[in-house]
Amino acid sequence: MALIEVCGVSKSFRIPSVRRDTVRQQLFGLLRPRRFETLSVLRDVSFKVERGETIGIMGRNGSGKSTLLKILCGIYRPDHGTAAVGAPVTPILELGIGWNAELDAIDNILLIGTVMGLPLREAEDSVDEILAFAGLERFARLELKHYSSGMAARLAYSVAFKAAREVLVLDEIFAVGDIGFRMRCEERYRQLAAAGCTVVLVTHEPRAILGFCQRALLLEEGRIALRDTPQKVLDAYVQLTCQSGPAAR
Repeated sequence: MALIEVCGVSKSFRIPSVRRDTVRQQLFGLLRPRRFETLSVLRDVSFKVERGETIGIMGRNGSGKSTLLKILCGIYRPDHGTAAVGAPVTPILELGIGWNAELDAIDNILLIGTVMGLPLREAEDSVDEILAFAGLERFARLELKHYSSGMAARLAYSVAFKAAREVLVLDEIFAVGDIGFRMRCEERYRQLAAAGCTVVLVTHEPRAILGFCQRALLLEEGRIALRDTPQKVLDAYVQLTCQSGPAAR
């Protein structure tokens, strides 16, 4: 039995259909019921991931990749279909959510590390390792409100990689930070993969899809347009992005 089974998953969102830009429009709009339209983001998506496998997902912006990852992590519920994951999940997605900007790096490591499943003692023992991985030893006692976005991202990914469990769900992990940090992330990923972790990786990076994935999917307009080898999916993605016209919604 596959460790991850996604069967017929569909997801849509209700969004306002009318913009009210002027004061007059805003005032008179209060007297009328607000209208919404339904935006379909995922349409009947099905796939399986075996234990210990890394599967890559590519697609243009707006194709539904991030929504799919959030469904796998339990952040969103599908409107239709099922998404079953048979092991604990570490999401490495919109990192920084839940961080306290008034606290320093060490306190945030303890806070978010425990939220991600690290026992407090292990989080305490891992502080120096996490700071070194992020290259932030000098800024351990600096409040996060003074961090740049890149520094905060490095800290977030470093905590998440330390807290990694059986299933990793990664969103553009290899596009964060400088080349030294990306190389450390790649090495850590290899260690986790060698230990048997199962990985779902969303990326636009050709080197990542070819270097780390056994199979790949191409999402387009919320559907799986292609499931094949990483090279064939990459070729189709490049061809798709070179076409004229707006990106898929």
